[in-house]
Order: sequence, then structure tokens, then C-alpha cells
Amino acid sequence: MTELKQTPLHALHCRLGAKMVPFAGYEMPVQYPLGVKKEHEHTRRQCGLFDVSHMGQVVVSGDNVAEELETLIPADLVGLAEGAQRYGLLTSSEGGILDDLMVVNAGDNFYLVVNAACKEQDIAHLQAHLGDRLTIEPLDRGLLALQGPSAHLVMQRICPAACEMVFMQHGRFQVADQEVWISRSGYTGEDGFEISVAADATEAFAERLLSEPEVEAIGLGARDSLRLEAGLCLYGHDMDTMTTPVEAGLIWAISKPRRHGGDRPGGFPGADLILHQVDTKDHTRKRVGLVAEGRQPVREGATLLTENGSEVGMVTSGGFGPSVGKPVAMGYVSRDLEAPGTTVYAEVRGKRLPMTVTKTPFVTANYYRG
Repeated sequence: MTELKQTPLHALHCRLGAKMVPFAGYEMPVQYPLGVKKEHEHTRRQCGLFDVSHMGQVVVSGDNVAEELETLIPADLVGLAEGAQRYGLLTSSEGGILDDLMVVNAGDNFYLVVNAACKEQDIAHLQAHLGDRLTIEPLDRGLLALQGPSAHLVMQRICPAACEMVFMQHGRFQVADQEVWISRSGYTGEDGFEISVAADATEAFAERLLSEPEVEAIGLGARDSLRLEAGLCLYGHDMDTMTTPVEAGLIWAISKPRRHGGDRPGGFPGADLILHQVDTKDHTRKRVGLVAEGRQPVREGATLLTENGSEVGMVTSGGFGPSVGKPVAMGYVSRDLEAPGTTVYAEVRGKRLPMTVTKTPFVTANYYRG
């Protein structure tokens, strides 16, 4: 087995009593003594601190960097204002999704945050396609996510200027003697901040945040249930190289200037198929939200059936939603079953559990938009 990597907060996790598990090649905290359910509820009610330092952070710089990145990402990066952040996708020549990522226009460069399990291949992909024209620089920095309705109160004490930002804005700030990169974003459906810190300063910064009365350390277990309730995809589960953005319900990530009728249509890998699906809705399956009756969670991998037993899809993420009070899931179904209110049946341990197709998110998003 390959030896697991550790984030700059590994020693802190151990001191806090975290249960550590392998995740994306790292040893990561799945929960703390508080427990997954209480960690989830605390984040929704007050504020949670997540270690996301396993994610890949990359700076891309050079001439015409926005135009060059648009050859790989079907988002409007040319029109992305300085200090703004956008959700994007890396697509394959076959129209599948190689990864999803955040893209920031940092002024003299673009700053990317990619998924931990994909970061090495993403960096190789960027190098292969853009490395002769741009500088691709992986960073060794810590990354923290401060999430929840009290996040702005905590940040007000530590970096008040960051609280002037709205959802999907990014800035560089001086906190004590450290330059920190902060975006007002996250993956829980709550207001919050993602904070990039020098690796050797990450532990002290995290301890400073944890010293605030509203903040609890939160592990991967609650991070997953929070993002599921928020209807947010997890790469490698709800989308992959065999899934197009349109099938995944991510058509909004294909910016209008990059579609037919826009001023810069196509020009990215898989554009012919993806834009055909955007224009014609000519695809056979769709990601949907699912709510189960009773209390039994329906997990990833469960087959979805019609009442007469015909197989029509599969659950890709599922669990009990503490804030919803019932089992929730996401998965793919045939297009004729995508309408909210449709009933399908999940096969769980030999039983067929009814599930109702529903829109996502399962909880109201609380992003701060000003």
C-alpha cells in the first residue's frame, strides 16, 4: 500500500481526538468526539471548521491566461472580473467530466482549487495542454473551510475586511504576519469562507479559529452529509468521465458565452457532444434528488427500479439528512422519470424502498449575496 499523506493539521486532528481514515491518498478526520450528526447540526446552527488541505491548489500564469484556460474549461473566464471566483469543469474529448474545480481571477494569475483525488492528473492535464505557453505552479499551502451562519461573526474578529465580500468573491488579506487568501464560498450550502494559508502557519491559524466559541472541528462524515443536503456533487460519485455536464445537471456551469449563440462557443474538449446535449436535451439519463420514506438511508450503489422491477438508474450519493429529518440521496434515472413527484424504488438488502424524485437542494442555500 502507498503510504498515506498527511495535511499540515494532522497533529491537531490527533490532539482533538479525531477518528482518522484514508481518503484520497491522505489520512483525514472522518469525525471528532462530538460525532457526525452533532457536527452536522452544529455547522448548520453555528459554525464548523473543516480541513480541506488535501485539495489541490494551483496557480496558472502567463500571457492570455484566461483565453488559454477556456480551451480546457467551458466557463466564461475571459469575462471573470478580478477578485471573482467561478465554478468550472475540466471536460474530456468524449464529453465526460475529468474534474470539477474553483477558478479565481487573482489579477496577475488564475488560482485553481481542484479535488484531492484528481489533483495529480489535473496538473498533468494542464501541463500537457498549456505547459508550453503558461506556467503551472502547484502550491504547498493549507486550506481551511469555515462554514455556517456564524462564520461571518468569527471572521469579523479575525479579518473584518473579508466580511465585505459576497458569495464567490476572493481576496488577499494580511492577518497578523501572514498573507491569507480568502474566498467567500464553501460546499455545505451555508455562508462561509475558504482560507488558503502558508503550510507552516496552518495549524496556528486553525487553532485561532477553533478558539472562537462558535467554532467546532468538523470531519469528513458531516462534510458529506452537509454537501448532500445542499445538492452538491461529489466527483467520482455523482459525476465522472462517463458523465456529461448536461446529464449531471450542471448545464449552468457551461457559461452562455461558451454555448451556441454566445461570442465564444465551444473550443473546449468534448464541446460537440456537450453543446449538442445543451441544445437538444438529447440525453438518456439525468441526475435527480431522491427522498425516501421511513428512516432507512439508501446508500451509493443502490439500484433504482420501476414498480414493475425494470432497472432505471442508480443512487450515487445517499444517507440520512439530519437537517431534513429523512433519508436523502442523489442518483441518475431515465429521462422519462426525472419529473419531481415521480416514484422509483431503491433495492436495499433485498427490499424495494419507495423514493420520490425531487428537486435539489434539500435545504435552502444560505450563501451571502449582500
